[in-house]
Amino acid sequence: MRIAIPKETHPEENRIPITPDNAKKLCAMGADLVVESGMGLGAGFSDSEYTDAGATISQDRNALFSSADLLLRLRKPQLEEIALMKRGAIHISYLDPFNEHALVNAFKDSGITAISMEMIPRTTRSQKMDALSSQANLAGYVMVMQAATHLPRIFPMMMTPAGTLKPANVFVIGAGVAGLQAIATAKRLGAKVTAFDTRPVVAEQVRSVGAKFLEIDLGETGETADGYAKQLTPEQIDIQQQAQKAVIAKSDVVITTAQVFGRKPPVLVTKDMIEGMAHGSVIVDMAAETGGNVEGSVPNEIVQIAGVTVIGKGNLAGEVARDASQMYSSNLFSLVEDNWNDEEKKFVVDFEHDILPGCIITHDGEVTNTTIKNILEGGA
Repeated sequence: MRIAIPKETHPEENRIPITPDNAKKLCAMGADLVVESGMGLGAGFSDSEYTDAGATISQDRNALFSSADLLLRLRKPQLEEIALMKRGAIHISYLDPFNEHALVNAFKDSGITAISMEMIPRTTRSQKMDALSSQANLAGYVMVMQAATHLPRIFPMMMTPAGTLKPANVFVIGAGVAGLQAIATAKRLGAKVTAFDTRPVVAEQVRSVGAKFLEIDLGETGETADGYAKQLTPEQIDIQQQAQKAVIAKSDVVITTAQVFGRKPPVLVTKDMIEGMAHGSVIVDMAAETGGNVEGSVPNEIVQIAGVTVIGKGNLAGEVARDASQMYSSNLFSLVEDNWNDEEKKFVVDFEHDILPGCIITHDGEVTNTTIKNILEGGA
């Protein structure tokens, strides 16, 4: 089976799909691995490291697509790239299938098996394939580092002959993978951290990493079967906003990580809350690219609102591209290895598999994922 890995072309994307270590493992499994020249450069890997691993380097991007049986990449493809692929080929990457309807239809019409890394089910056995979690973990770290860079004071308490500096107050909204890492990182830097999540079950996790959990009675909340926070009602969001207002006003840094998978995120920090913060305070909005948790945040920009720095930068994990690539590469390799037939030396699409069917979006000219199919047909 020919596995092809094209170079990422999205502006400012330095993460890569496969590191040389995992390329070597793919070759050892019997794959005919072809890598586009320069694919690894963003994360600091040269072409020679891939040839040493057993891969072939290609200078012809179009030929790479047209000859591939399995394409491994990080970002979703362009429509014209799908047209280059042969019918029956398999494409694995982030796809954003809830929103990229034209992309899904192009995969379907071309007879491509499209597998979405966002749709890996959150089960114990699939943890090593869970790219959303691996990248969110790094995003949590990066958000705190960006806040620390822009905050005009230090995070830890410091006692000096010139006086005592109080620790910074950090408030983290959303205690999923990214939120918990943000909490832990802020604590390691010496900040005083408070956190909130709509799922009461995570309160103990918040406390376990050294933060105070803000108690807000929102009535019935909880999480989905996949471990995501359930979408709140408008009334619940209003209760949350009002309860958080006083905490936000006293915070030097606010970090928001509240995202609802496949939907626009809720606005949790309004302009009047921002106006109540001290000048020089910092807000980092992890959800800025998909609509934002913070009123006035701008995707991929840093803006000033009432003297507060609001950071809306996307691709947070990409700020630490080397480690992000290592983790994503491991996720991708684990998925391939788990579905690899050693005798036939190929990736097998098996709808009886316990993980694979949940992340297959299209196969054999059909949209096979029920949720995405219902959205496309206007049924959801």
